[in-house]
Amino acid sequence: QEWKNNLVTWDPRDFCNISKVALPLDTYWSPPLFILEEVGDQKSSKLEYSVVTHDGSFNTTLPFQVTVTCGLKILRFPFDTQTCNVSAASFLYPVTDLVMKKKRAAAEMKKISQSYFLTDGEWRFTNLSIIEHIEGIEDMQFCIMTFVISMERRPILYVLNLILPTCALYLLDMAVLFGPISLEEKVNFQIAIILGSSMLAVILNNMLPTSSNEPPMIGTS
Repeated sequence: QEWKNNLVTWDPRDFCNISKVALPLDTYWSPPLFILEEVGDQKSSKLEYSVVTHDGSFNTTLPFQVTVTCGLKILRFPFDTQTCNVSAASFLYPVTDLVMKKKRAAAEMKKISQSYFLTDGEWRFTNLSIIEHIEGIEDMQFCIMTFVISMERRPILYVLNLILPTCALYLLDMAVLFGPISLEEKVNFQIAIILGSSMLAVILNNMLPTSSNEPPMIGTS
């Protein structure tokens, strides 16, 4: 975050050429921000300091971890892509008192975000876009900045542990059904396949996400 306070200025020549100082964040006014999609408690860093320059410019970097809500569309699971929004706003000050502007372009922020994003997780960070808009609440208007995050699921784990075993069971079922073996052996094989399918259904129930209005195609086929 960067902002300017014209009341906090000084001449560096009068103070041993000191042009910037680091002060606790609560020393001066700082813009309060809220995450609209936030659920649960927010975990922030304890290093709450702000760098103040002689011309009244404030600069602070406050890392925090927040859990947000995001509607999932998992019809194409596990080859799905998801888009989540993180909206920052300050409902204490209307747009006449506080206006938020992005400092960097979306492409530059995407590059920076990719360098910090964990690469060994289930999701792959693909795109980031920023939307600046004004929302009216009752008779007041507030500035809102929305970060649209696009992610792609890494399907290799589900292909190896879910899709390939399912296909193998169906192929084995067809081979036993049309194979030149006795009826008793076919029944035994069919019972074994049914048991294997039941165990796979239990595993499938634990692996498939449930937070979606549309069930995944792999779960209904």
